[in-house]
This record gives sequence, structure tokens and C-alpha cells, in this order.
Amino acid sequence: MSTAPASPAAPLTARTAIAAGVDLPQLGLGVFQIPPDQVQPIVEQALDVGYRHVDTAAAYNNESGVGAALRASGLPREEVFVTSKLRNGEQGYDAALRAHAETLERLGVDHLDLFLIHWPNPGAGLWQETWRAFERLHSEGSVRAIGVSNFLPEHLRELTEVASTLPAVNQIELHPTHSQSDLVAHHRELGITVESYSPLGQGADLDLPEITRIAEAHCATPAQVVLRWHIQHGFVVIPKTTSRDRLVENLDVDGFRLSAEQMATIDALDRGHRIGNDPATFSISQIR
Repeated sequence: MSTAPASPAAPLTARTAIAAGVDLPQLGLGVFQIPPDQVQPIVEQALDVGYRHVDTAAAYNNESGVGAALRASGLPREEVFVTSKLRNGEQGYDAALRAHAETLERLGVDHLDLFLIHWPNPGAGLWQETWRAFERLHSEGSVRAIGVSNFLPEHLRELTEVASTLPAVNQIELHPTHSQSDLVAHHRELGITVESYSPLGQGADLDLPEITRIAEAHCATPAQVVLRWHIQHGFVVIPKTTSRDRLVENLDVDGFRLSAEQMATIDALDRGHRIGNDPATFSISQIR
């Protein structure tokens, strides 16, 4: 099987509108589990090969390195979409406002493009007042769009009852063997954009025979096929890699299209196979 596209394609530049005047690049770089002392050169490489969307979080402990890469790139701030997330331990109205200011300081920017509540952490009972703080940040202009991460349908239903502004995005674990179709349908009803993390199943989904057969048919890699599946579903996707070659490969998914039959084949791989933590119970403040 060929392990590269038959001919080079231009880097994916598709964007999706998530709020008034806010367009989110549909494919970005996630930096979860990239150590603080390694993240700057990786983000610099990503920006160099064409990425314009970087996703970090306070809990990853690498915001400063992301910010250093943004400055070193020489790119205008408005050309790079930057997302960060609030730690569980900093939920609450005043605490969230302070944490946002600290995130801006670590990144060295004057605003975030997207700020997410990282986990609902329902045991603390603070995400509702945290959302009020997010709405304030959004109204003041220091965040262009606000959203959540790992929220389940019950959290979203409650949020619709208390929020003045609904989340622009819910970032969730989503990959072929954990496609969360019910939650995705709920997003569609509410007009919330789906953003996929661990989009390749942390590599485990790439060895499935259905994926490798489709990859062979397109002279593409399994990773490119899975990313193309996310893109065609309209999801925003943030694969993580530390390899320059993989950075280029992951961004090069605009040169082929999956058929309806191939999309259905990948859809059918769902096994409810969650890799990460359960949002119904996860409460740790600092992931690293």
C-alpha cells in the first residue's frame, strides 16, 4: 500500500463559522501531552507548514511555549486562531476571570479566539457560574468565542436553561470507534460546532482493516482517511503530533474525498470505545 498521496495537495484551509465574525480553521494542531520544553519548536514547525489553528489548555502546562512560538513565527496575531481552556480547579466566577487573565499573560496575547470550560466537573457544581464569567469575557471582547469541552447531553440541556449565549463549540473525544452519534445529533439541534480531540483514537483506530482498505483505495495514509472522515462530517479536528512529516501529512487531506459508502463504513466502526476520562466524573484540576 502506498503511504503517501498520489500527488501533493494544498494544505487544508477550510474554515467553519462558529460565531458572528469568527471562523475556526477546520484542522488545527492539538498540543495535549507535549512537554512544556518541547512545545515551542513543534508549534513553530506547524505554523511554518501552514497550520493556523493551535489548541492548548492551562492544564497542559504549555501555554507559555505556544505563545513563544506565536511570537517567533512572525505571523500577525489575527492569522492564527488560538484556543485555550480553563482548569477544573479554576472554575467559579471570579476564579475564571483571574485564570483567563493568567492564560493571556502566559500566551503573551491580548485576547483568545476561543476559550473553553475544559470539563464540566459536575461534582464541584461551579460550571454554571463559570459560564457567566465566560459570557462576560465574551461581551468585553477579550474572548472572540466561548465554548465547552467534554460536556454531555445533560450538561448541555442545563446550559440552555441558564445561558444567555450558547457554546460555540463543544470539544469532545471523537474518533471512529467512539463517534458519539447521539451527542453529535444534540449539537446539531443546538447549533454547536463539534470539535474532535483524540481524532485518530490515539493511533489505535488506524490499524482497523476497514480503514486500511479505504486508505489503499485512495493512495492515502490511514490517518489521512480518518481525518478526511472528520472533515466531511463537518467536525473541527485537532490531531496532535511532534513529527514535521506527520504535521504535513495531517494537513494534506484535501486531495481526495470519501464516498458515501466509505463514510458509512467508517461510521459503522463505533464501539463506544472511550480512551480518555469520563466527563460525568472527571474532577482532577491539573491533567499533567
